[in-house]
Amino acid sequence: MTSEIQLELARAMIEQAADAIIFADVHGVIQVWNRAAALIFGFEATQALGQSLNLIIPEHLRAAHWAGFHRAIESGKTRLAGRATITRALCKSRQRLYVEMSFAVVRGSAGTIVGSVAVALDATVRFEEERSRRERSGESEQRVLAKPSSGE
Repeated sequence: MTSEIQLELARAMIEQAADAIIFADVHGVIQVWNRAAALIFGFEATQALGQSLNLIIPEHLRAAHWAGFHRAIESGKTRLAGRATITRALCKSRQRLYVEMSFAVVRGSAGTIVGSVAVALDATVRFEEERSRRERSGESEQRVLAKPSSGE
């Protein structure tokens, strides 16, 4: 397979993936934004490409995000080592959005770090259902604890 065909295949896989794939260069500028990213975050590729990752990072999380981003770019390792985490994100509509994301540092062919890739899926419904279940469970526990035992 020629390198041109491999490149075309890689582009097609990124664009057609069911999960959002976002690549940002070492400065945190979005260079790749696939169709799933557009569906999840509401920004078309033409609106996201060339923008800072701040486009999708809530303001109250930016300091922590950028500290971790720069640490990963400098060290070549992410804190979670590829494990997914659920975090808040911004979407174009400004609705509450939780995404499950995994991150990786990307090295070019010469081995130098060229940026970071995030793979994300919308976890809002699952997160809200789990929170509701925890709250109901906590209410049930409180009722049981408040109820006098039958032996008293």
